[in-house]
Amino acid sequence: MKKAYWAGAVLILAFFGLGLTTFSKSMTPYVTFEEAKESGRTVQVMGALEKGSSRYDTESKTLFFTLVDEKTKVSLPVAYQGVKPANFEDAISIVAIGRMKGGSFASDKLLVKCPSKYQGEETEKAYGSASAGKS
Repeated sequence: MKKAYWAGAVLILAFFGLGLTTFSKSMTPYVTFEEAKESGRTVQVMGALEKGSSRYDTESKTLFFTLVDEKTKVSLPVAYQGVKPANFEDAISIVAIGRMKGGSFASDKLLVKCPSKYQGEETEKAYGSASAGKS
């Protein structure tokens, strides 16, 4: 075989290997709160907002709150650097992406799931029409 073919094959394998390692480093897996505390890398944790735990510092633009795991009832303090998301207090669940620093989870990104604005209408249609027929 010609040297050009071998050089091309080596180059393709090198690019494939580089792409694979870059992709695996950029992945942020979902983990439990305990695994997040032990992991030194960027991960995703999901939980519910503990009512009354959020505090926003306007000077440093940092949002402090506590996530609670619905299954295990374990809590995790979170510090998010950035603008407080709209409807944050009404969130059904929150995904925090970041890593542990000190005793709290330093979040780089937040994904906030709020209740659907149509959810109340569906309930009202189901129960409202039944009670309207009884009048």
